[in-house]
Amino acid sequence: MNGMRQTRGNCVPRAFLLGGLLLGVVTAVSVHPAAVYASLSAPYSIAPGQTAASSSITDTITGTLYLPLLFVPPAPDPLPPPLILSGTPPIDFTAVQLELRQEGLSLGFSKLGFHAGPGGNPTGLVDSLYQLDAAGVPFVVKSVDTLTGVYEAQLIMRQSDIPHIAIFRRSIVPPGANPPPSGNPDVPDYGKSPADAAFEHWQWHKAHFPAELDPALTWVETVNEVDKNRAEWLALFALETAQLALADGYKWAAFGWSTGEPEPAHWQSPAMLAFLRFAAARPNQVAIALHEYSLTVDQITRWYPYLVGRFQFLFMICDQHNIPRPTVLITEWGWEAVHVPDVAAAMEDLAWASWLYAAYPEVKGAAIWYLGPGFDGIADQAQRLIAPLMDYSRSHYFGVTPGRGRIDPSLFAPVTPTWLYERFAGNAKRDAVLAHDFKPLFFARLEP
Repeated sequence: MNGMRQTRGNCVPRAFLLGGLLLGVVTAVSVHPAAVYASLSAPYSIAPGQTAASSSITDTITGTLYLPLLFVPPAPDPLPPPLILSGTPPIDFTAVQLELRQEGLSLGFSKLGFHAGPGGNPTGLVDSLYQLDAAGVPFVVKSVDTLTGVYEAQLIMRQSDIPHIAIFRRSIVPPGANPPPSGNPDVPDYGKSPADAAFEHWQWHKAHFPAELDPALTWVETVNEVDKNRAEWLALFALETAQLALADGYKWAAFGWSTGEPEPAHWQSPAMLAFLRFAAARPNQVAIALHEYSLTVDQITRWYPYLVGRFQFLFMICDQHNIPRPTVLITEWGWEAVHVPDVAAAMEDLAWASWLYAAYPEVKGAAIWYLGPGFDGIADQAQRLIAPLMDYSRSHYFGVTPGRGRIDPSLFAPVTPTWLYERFAGNAKRDAVLAHDFKPLFFARLEP
């Protein structure tokens, strides 16, 4: 460190005295940023006769004194972006993987799939799942209120060793059922303690999961687009819910934050850091659910990385606190709530997003909005992407540098050229996109 120098002779006692005083003062006023407590690593269950409040793990989160780091190691260099590779199907991905390993690279795939619902237009979705599995390519499918696509995904997953992703969320009260205590399946009861709200909300959702849902295979969400201004409360709620879900044998994804949320500071409270540590230690059981929309059909990278690509801020904060990066599911991904671009433009955006997400193995998948009903018939627009995305996913793959480097979002802006630009030759829309004033974005540090 620049401020350190060697002390010798009679200066040693003075140096030790000064250092001891400073260490004592700093230690007395510091709060451990991770708020780690021993019970996080232990199995958790609620004994008969107990309530969530009486057995709450969050009761033990307190301000913990710690000794400050006297040396901060330099940040690693960023890893290079993935290599974009392609071939003519069928591709022997087992052979490709061996070739890439010889070059020190890992094999990566597109992680884009589709978000379905009860009705809408999922034509071709199930067939695409079977074809991707047969090609040796992982798929991603999410559904709300029905197992459209998810049911078939589970059938495939039971017979396949490919790491497919299936996600389910209940968003409406089933006919004849009572609503949850909060009144809304998407949000917990903020008026209760996090432990009590978690217990009640989880019990309601568990009682209304479809009977065919396989908790060993399918991720479940129980909240959606929650209030970022209650992030501390939600972190405690998430810790409780995660423990309940794990005790019942489920794989649970927390939060479902809206696009552009939460703020970086919301990831850094003691309770939230504790939850991130808990999730990171259980990557196959607990995930962070995020939504990433560009809010325009004109350009998926508009305001990148503050909308699409915002997950990188979460990973930056985890790196700063020496927390392994947790599993992330982009459970809603797209452009606008009621519009999808034309197929050619959408495929260019999907190729770029595939490249971005391939760089981060912790990002397991992104579900394109929306094949379900309502929203001005967006399902008919999104359905047109099923076949071309399947073709892209079977013919394009990535050479990914393994390891964890410093995150530099500017590496993925502007949009990198891909084979799809050939389809845009002379296209005015393409020219307008390329002419946009993209300025590389550099992030030396996070603003508080």
